Amino acid sequence: MSADASEGVFGLRAGLLALAVVAVWGTNFVIIRLGLDALPPLLFAALRFAAVVVPAVFFLKRPPVSWGTLAAYGLAIGLGQFGLLFIAIDGLIAPGLASLVVQVQVVFTIGFAMRASGERLAPVQYLALALAIAGVAIILAHTGGATTPLGVALVLGAALCWAIGNMVQRAAGRIDMLAFVVWSSLFAIPPLFGLALIFEGAPRIVEAVAMAGPLVWLAVAWQAVGNTMFGYGAWGWLLARYPAGSVAPMALLVPVFGMGASALWLAEPLPGWKLGAAALILGGLAVNLFGPRLLAQRAASRA
Repeated sequence: MSADASEGVFGLRAGLLALAVVAVWGTNFVIIRLGLDALPPLLFAALRFAAVVVPAVFFLKRPPVSWGTLAAYGLAIGLGQFGLLFIAIDGLIAPGLASLVVQVQVVFTIGFAMRASGERLAPVQYLALALAIAGVAIILAHTGGATTPLGVALVLGAALCWAIGNMVQRAAGRIDMLAFVVWSSLFAIPPLFGLALIFEGAPRIVEAVAMAGPLVWLAVAWQAVGNTMFGYGAWGWLLARYPAGSVAPMALLVPVFGMGASALWLAEPLPGWKLGAAALILGGLAVNLFGPRLLAQRAASRA
């Protein structure tokens, strides 16, 4: 165990590891876009989760949760979040912008959590919500070309499914997140392949697989190994050893890497309205993350 971990201090090595995770998660939106040049979206998503399951499921012990919990998470994240996200990035929304819009999952997660607990939003959370909604409104006002209203709607649907998955995971308690993701992926594969057969057709699937080159399979492997195995494994390791308040803020950098990588590799334009929307959405997420804590600290200092 590193000295940082033994002391519970979020030091340089832990910070670099967290930075590597968010860099992988952010740039993954570009990898998705590149993979979609050769594979139809539902097939690509199905192959992604198949690569997550095999061979990891034979080496990771099934987490101590019900099959229903695994199925709910697998369907919410695999079929819902990534199924919709892959369809959206397949020509309906720019990948960098998708990496930003999907972060609205935080708003949905808060709403679900509040409803489950019966709590009400704090005033500072209303501000956070207003900022995020304003950012999405700016995006909707500038649809056209690479970004369509349907693309934004699909990514918002993906964010909603991500939030549902978050609630399922939260109800599951403290578990091995990597094993949870691997075993739950068993339930994402059949519906994704089934829908691929229905909507994309067997001839297109056969042709896409036959024509796929090494770079395409590398993109599939990156989804499984980089985005899932490394990403979830390292993030879970960090959350198990350091305060969530030190680790969680790093996730705000995901759309920064996503938009930056898309601009660099795919020449996605970054006009003022897009940067303004990013500032509002990320600002809202930051206010929600830090606002209640700062107000609590301020109240405690006055007591």
